[in-house]
Amino acid sequence: MSESLHGKNAVAQEGGRAAVPAQAAADRHTAGLDVYIVGGAVRDALLGLPAGDRDWVVVGSTPEEMATRGFIPVGGDFPVFLHPDSKEEYALARTERKSGRGYKGFVFHAGRDVTLGEDLRRRDLTVNAIARAADGRLVDPLDGQADLRARVLRHVGDAFVEDPVRLLRLARFAARFDDFTVAPETMELARRLVRDGEVDALVPERVWKEMAKGLATQHPSRMFEVLEAATALQRVLPGLVFDAEVARGVDIAARVGLPVAARFALLLRCSAQPAELARHVKAPAHCVDCARLLPVVLAADGGAARARGPQDWLALMERCDALRKPQRFIDLLEAAACVELVDVAAWRARLDAVQAVDAGSIAKSSGPDARQIQAAVRAARLAALADADTA
Repeated sequence: MSESLHGKNAVAQEGGRAAVPAQAAADRHTAGLDVYIVGGAVRDALLGLPAGDRDWVVVGSTPEEMATRGFIPVGGDFPVFLHPDSKEEYALARTERKSGRGYKGFVFHAGRDVTLGEDLRRRDLTVNAIARAADGRLVDPLDGQADLRARVLRHVGDAFVEDPVRLLRLARFAARFDDFTVAPETMELARRLVRDGEVDALVPERVWKEMAKGLATQHPSRMFEVLEAATALQRVLPGLVFDAEVARGVDIAARVGLPVAARFALLLRCSAQPAELARHVKAPAHCVDCARLLPVVLAADGGAARARGPQDWLALMERCDALRKPQRFIDLLEAAACVELVDVAAWRARLDAVQAVDAGSIAKSSGPDARQIQAAVRAARLAALADADTA
């Protein structure tokens, strides 16, 4: 029986069997196809990690044959299909050739003549270039299993410098597998991506996609440490202030399980224009809002740690739109608590007290004057906060 890679344990050798995700039983759609599970599902199984989505590569087929078998085409630049039943992705084995600037500057070839080895050699890192055959045999022409054992992230080939997304993926995998080192020669190629200007061709949407995945790991600061080591951080996030204090806050947020938006806000908290920086990478609106509001919650004049009474408490809630978006407010408070002393439980009680005020009933009993209604509601909320503080 082969071993999965726990700690420093060995993994199955090429040609052996591995504890990787079970191959789907052949059905009328896949019968006779030469198919392999590739990439992350194989890697994670060898590391003893829970299996995620499976990606498949099909060798020796054509788009026409896949369509005839009922597969649903979804690829734009190259042939990718969804299985008609499982909806898993099946891509035709392909090669790629650099044809222009940036990560879209490639010409792909996906003919019957493309071998599995050729497909694996176009991938980014050796640990992502392992395939599993239908009989359980591992195909590992680049010795990715050795790098898994050695805990090393290593590029597949010199073509690494042709695609700037590979730099982002390298940094993101370094955050996810935080006990892995980056091979020195791989880091040098990452720096070359910056020197050659390839990194400047990254589009904001792709930067955010990879960044969000890195922020979702248990050691997100390492993504930005690797980008900084590659001299890419200011090219990807111009104006970001990233230091040991910022890194510590982001990692604490990961340890306590805060959502990506809160982690992102902590990443940007020391930068001069966090909301503008968030928009630069086209982060989702709720992430932009968190980046904008966390400095308010942390402010020296009236922030969460220094608000001293009902007036301050209600003013902060109003600035953060806490009554309409209470969970976002709690997330902001918990993010603030990662870097300074904030009594989140007390703030929860205050928010509950304000939410319990029946603004509708007050409006009915206060007459038609809108300003009078607003003043009465505010007075009731301040009274509720005062009562909550003495409870």
